[in-house]
Amino acid sequence: MGMKIAAVNSSEAAAVVAAAAAEEELVVVREYDEEKDKEGVEEMERLCDIGEGGKPSIVADLLGDPICRVRHFPSHIMLVAEYGEKKEIVGVIRGCVKTVTRGNSLYVKLAYILGLRVSPSHRRLGIGKKLVQKLEEWCKQNGAEYVYMATDCTNEASINLFTTKCAYTKFRTPTMLVQPVHAHYKPLGSGVAIVKLNPALAESIYRHVFANSEFFPKDIDNILCNNLSLGTFMALPKKCLPKWDPKTGILPPSFAIMSVWSTKQLFRLQVKGVSKLTYACCMASRVVDAWMPWLMLPSFPDVFRQFWVYFLYGLHMEGKNGSRLMKSLCAFAHNMGRDDDGCGAVLAEVGHRDPVREVIPHWRKFSLSDLWCMKKFGDSNEGSTDGRYGPSDWMKSRPSSPLIFVDPRDI
Repeated sequence: MGMKIAAVNSSEAAAVVAAAAAEEELVVVREYDEEKDKEGVEEMERLCDIGEGGKPSIVADLLGDPICRVRHFPSHIMLVAEYGEKKEIVGVIRGCVKTVTRGNSLYVKLAYILGLRVSPSHRRLGIGKKLVQKLEEWCKQNGAEYVYMATDCTNEASINLFTTKCAYTKFRTPTMLVQPVHAHYKPLGSGVAIVKLNPALAESIYRHVFANSEFFPKDIDNILCNNLSLGTFMALPKKCLPKWDPKTGILPPSFAIMSVWSTKQLFRLQVKGVSKLTYACCMASRVVDAWMPWLMLPSFPDVFRQFWVYFLYGLHMEGKNGSRLMKSLCAFAHNMGRDDDGCGAVLAEVGHRDPVREVIPHWRKFSLSDLWCMKKFGDSNEGSTDGRYGPSDWMKSRPSSPLIFVDPRDI
């Protein structure tokens, strides 16, 4: 009897494997064609945006440009998965290749995977894994030595796909800090001067302070000159301003620096599915804050209509007044968003050991921990093996700095 049951179970397992293989053959992964795929991709992503069980959800509007999230990388691609004879688009993935630091001023070619989505009606068919594998092939062909992805620490499905099925390793855990844009202005602090730096000077400073960091992009000049970058700003004590000459290349003894990136031309977000009571409370806080700004109430932004965000990048501070100066810069960015009607929040992502993490204003309820997972391609021997810089494998070496530079194009 036991032998018969084993035989039946074996047959059932074989049938399941055969069915899975047949399903996989119905899936074709190819490069995105804007002319014929745009409508199908938008419909598929709309289905992914619908919240489950009536729960609130954040809906993203890519403004008619599904490839916008990688368009600003010099080397990028978007793949789609189509299913069956009707060639229905059921999945999408985006990726890019860039050159970044891995610490100690060493550069590597790194691929980044983002925007992986599979239609709810076609999940658990291996489509996500197939999209990742096809994108990895493109990354290798374009010279990438490593590939990484970022996800929310609570996204178990994504983490399982990459770490269990695609052989990625958990690598870094930066924190996304979110500060809503209130109806009132924030005070900048007395005795603080804020100056806007030209892109050339900003590039020079960034290459100096982030030389030993991880993920600092070699093409920082392209980022700073992009029309989505609203500028680079430095805060320093007013009494130091007359003494500081940028032409000397010597930085002030105390300063803070950051750049601001706007998603206004990339995508819009919108919160849907909240209760009428929640909506009323949030909007009431906004009204009261607008009428009595001197109270400086922590009002909730109007995220129930489409909004965009400001992303702060290149955050760094030095000197005994660094913390105070960084807070002034963050208040300055908040006020920029306050004047830009439709900006709903100011975001920043930093390494968990970066000193600025404790200084940046944020709402804990809306902030979250990210997980970056990485994978090494082949047996590349980049970097030094003479012991000065540690192992040649980035994934096995200790971080040379607590600083992680988060590329604004990655969000």
